[in-house]
Amino acid sequence: MEQNRPRRQFRGNKNTPRPARHHAAANEGRRAPSRDPLPTGPFAEMGIDPRINANIVAMGLNQPTPIQDQAIPAVVEGRDVLGLAQTGTGKTAAFGLPMLTRLIKHGRKPDPKTCRALILAPTRELATQIAQNIDAYAEGTPIRSFRVVGGASINVQTERLSRGVDVLIATPGRLIDLIERRAISLEATTYLVLDEADQMLDIGFIHTLRRIAKMLPPQRQTLLFSATMPKLMSELAATYLKDPVRVAVNPPGKAAEKIEQGVHFVTQGDKAALLAEYLSKHPGELAMVFGRTKHGSDKLAKLLDKWGFKVAAIHGNKSQGQRERALQAFRKGETQILVATDVAARGLDIPEVAHVYNYDLPNVPENYVHRIGRTARAGRDGRAVAFCAPAEVGELRAIEKAMKSAIPVIGGEVPANIPRAERNPSRNRGRPGNNGGQQRPARRPSRQPKSQKAKG
Repeated sequence: MEQNRPRRQFRGNKNTPRPARHHAAANEGRRAPSRDPLPTGPFAEMGIDPRINANIVAMGLNQPTPIQDQAIPAVVEGRDVLGLAQTGTGKTAAFGLPMLTRLIKHGRKPDPKTCRALILAPTRELATQIAQNIDAYAEGTPIRSFRVVGGASINVQTERLSRGVDVLIATPGRLIDLIERRAISLEATTYLVLDEADQMLDIGFIHTLRRIAKMLPPQRQTLLFSATMPKLMSELAATYLKDPVRVAVNPPGKAAEKIEQGVHFVTQGDKAALLAEYLSKHPGELAMVFGRTKHGSDKLAKLLDKWGFKVAAIHGNKSQGQRERALQAFRKGETQILVATDVAARGLDIPEVAHVYNYDLPNVPENYVHRIGRTARAGRDGRAVAFCAPAEVGELRAIEKAMKSAIPVIGGEVPANIPRAERNPSRNRGRPGNNGGQQRPARRPSRQPKSQKAKG
């Protein structure tokens, strides 16, 4: 009759192992901890937090770039850093990975209406991109970031900041708006990053930056990154940095080595037809076209659309939503051509961009380097073509002076005021787009109606 007795409830002492079925019930819905070894590698050896290191390994970031290799150890040690590197060299990871590592070690939450780290960027697009990278690096950690830019609801931003945030990514103008509304205080900010600082100076943020500097505590770590070093940058560095480690991986103003550059001389009225001819040579590949004005960029985009190209435009007159939708479509390949003003010349990281066209040469020589830096990213090769009208020869000379090198001629008639000896077009025979070194006028695209006069 022993087998008919009711089953007794398990009552073991503390040394008695529980049956396996109890383990299953206790852990139901709970993910078992991973027994895999923590990722190792060069970033881990530089002191990056294991969770952050695991994220970047999963993202395919296994080998640091020169700017990362030199800057990360200094940031981990708590030093101020002045980093000079051309765009596309991995500056976001250079300051983001060690900054997040130091924030995690603090082990405390931010107070309401405060931020522990502040990253300032000159444009909405760059701020958005930085925020996306920071979120990806910090996934699975307690660190929370938030982006504030113009063109978005300031009430929504105010409500989110009321709970405090670890990392605040902001454009200077919107940050001042929020400070004036008492939505955010910088009194507890112990980390400050100025990204693309030279562009913030170019677009007139110097007074705003000085104002922000006075609101920050004197005891903080400051990281300043820039692609060029204009005169005002020395003043800015002296204001923000204390005994900084200077990291320079490329001479200021020098273009990336993997960018194949060329200049095509053309009259202003024939630029659109010439651009269409170049674009037709690489269907399906992403290309960025830079214009000087908002109206001119819109006009060019409409003309290219009329000729059958998949094109979008972004500039300062577009709303934030329009700009984000245009960039998203470009990243996905839904549009293959993005016409932009210099608002898109900094920081945008779209590795698939294979071609950059300077439809109008920039007034600021340094912007040429930033524009063409949209290609040849993530180790890829890239091509950049500058269209130079007779009235733009001065801008071309200024660009070449800033880069300390001549841009090879790949087409058109060299103006009389530029001696051919300076160009030596024969050395460029066989380069893509050079037509064997032969100079020839541009042809109008076959898709253009004969009645349509091509204008820039």
